[in-house]
Amino acid sequence: MPENRNNQPLCASRDSVYIDTHRILDSCRDKDCFEDIPVYLSDVGSELIERSGSVRTKHAKIVCANITVDAIPFNRGFYQIHITIYVKITAEVCACLGRPQEIDGIAVVEKKVILYGGEGNVNIFKSESSQNFCTCGTSELGKTNLPTAVFEVADPIVLNTKIMDACECKCYPHIAPEDLPSEVCGCLGGRLCPDMPRKFLTVSLGFFSVIRMERPAQYLVHGVEYTVPEKECASPSIDDPCKMFRHMAFPVSEFYPPALSDVRPSDDGGCSCKRG
Repeated sequence: MPENRNNQPLCASRDSVYIDTHRILDSCRDKDCFEDIPVYLSDVGSELIERSGSVRTKHAKIVCANITVDAIPFNRGFYQIHITIYVKITAEVCACLGRPQEIDGIAVVEKKVILYGGEGNVNIFKSESSQNFCTCGTSELGKTNLPTAVFEVADPIVLNTKIMDACECKCYPHIAPEDLPSEVCGCLGGRLCPDMPRKFLTVSLGFFSVIRMERPAQYLVHGVEYTVPEKECASPSIDDPCKMFRHMAFPVSEFYPPALSDVRPSDDGGCSCKRG
């Protein structure tokens, strides 16, 4: 039986402890499809799209998400969550005879949901370097009484890719480089094209996401003392890296999808994998 630092069995060391954590007040899951979203390209990418006859998207990756939480008037305890998702699109363009050329750009999608987040009338300050402590005058820096919105999302599935003339697009606003977060612009291979293009690269994206609202909470729980791990830490071998690689387990599950017998219908009509 594992022992604690006083060489006592774990079952003899139970005690009540206080913890500070986050309580989930409301949550939802969603499956969104955004059709014909324009992809904002670099100067080189826009030029290639102008001369391209065919294009395909290689992959899409979420690089940033901006989340704001606003209280809903006359609906106490409910909040609107506004999420802006920035997706890096990597595409392959055939602009002329020869090898296809790879370009990348940014697609921007927005999502809004309403969830219950309770009410809070306290000001929360934490001794963290990222926090601001001054609330002089009308400033509310460092003052927190809104719930925290947590957004979990998988990288999107690319459902379709098109090249469309500007007149065919649904009056999408053009985004200037200064309108994007610096972290988003930094992930592109070149400078974002500042001019309105004559042709747009558009993609249709599918997202699976979970959103929840949290507030700080304190609980009294039963706990046990932490034990010293018995497993020793393994260090990589600098002299023979292949030796360590040979001891790694082969990721069989990455190469074989689950069998049909391992999938069962869920309560909401979808499918879920059996749990062991």
